[in-house]
Amino acid sequence: MTRHTAHAADPDLQADCAHCFGLCCVALPFARSADFAADKAAAAPCGNLRQDFSCGIHEQLRGNGYNGCTVFDCFGAGQKVSQVTFRGRSWREEPEAARTMYEVFPVMRNLHELLRYIAEALDLHAARPLRRDLRRAHDRLDAMTRDTAQSLLAIDVMALRAEVNPLLLRASELARASVPGKKRDHRNADLMGKHMATAKLRGASMRGAYLIAADLSGADLRDADFIGADLRDANLCGADLTGALFLTQPQLNAARGDQATRIPAALQRPGHWAA
Repeated sequence: MTRHTAHAADPDLQADCAHCFGLCCVALPFARSADFAADKAAAAPCGNLRQDFSCGIHEQLRGNGYNGCTVFDCFGAGQKVSQVTFRGRSWREEPEAARTMYEVFPVMRNLHELLRYIAEALDLHAARPLRRDLRRAHDRLDAMTRDTAQSLLAIDVMALRAEVNPLLLRASELARASVPGKKRDHRNADLMGKHMATAKLRGASMRGAYLIAADLSGADLRDADFIGADLRDANLCGADLTGALFLTQPQLNAARGDQATRIPAALQRPGHWAA
């Protein structure tokens, strides 16, 4: 058993930029677009990155054309790589280790994202029959995150996701089984721009669905499974997402909503949503 809790609100699974070396601002590339105001190559520091690894425009990212930054979440991988894998040695202090650090970061992010989902599944009362398997998966992944950089780089992330996904799917099915009536199955569906205002989607599977610019205003999305769903520019105004499963902060940040949108208690209402 690890010393860490397996709770979706575990601080280890939330970004702590103050203890990270700005890895998402350096390791990852982005192209000039509606989401980014400039081009940036991988391994090149963003022009807004300060010497103390903080962002110079953090409070004005959207106003400066960096919407893409507001919908990214490392799930705590940044500080884990910075403080655990590389023991507090930054890419500025040890440039010879920078490349390895940048390559480890996305692997760690995948591990932390899976840990976040498993932690949420462990919190589900209906998934109690799976608790032993979920705990075993959690502890295995947690141990991986504390391994060496070389061991992390040897991980087959896709294979690992394929191992964990059936467990998460079963947890979702158990949690949604108590929802009355027939549950819609929109798994991996292309619903881009689709008009679904006021739709009755309680307990639905929206896993991996493409909901880009979809109109879900006023929709009943209680207890729906959103793992991997793309909610960029989706209209969630007035929608009810109470009890939504595997919904993450980046997904909410990518969507549009308002004060009438009901969200899970563990998540925060995005600041750019309409009043």
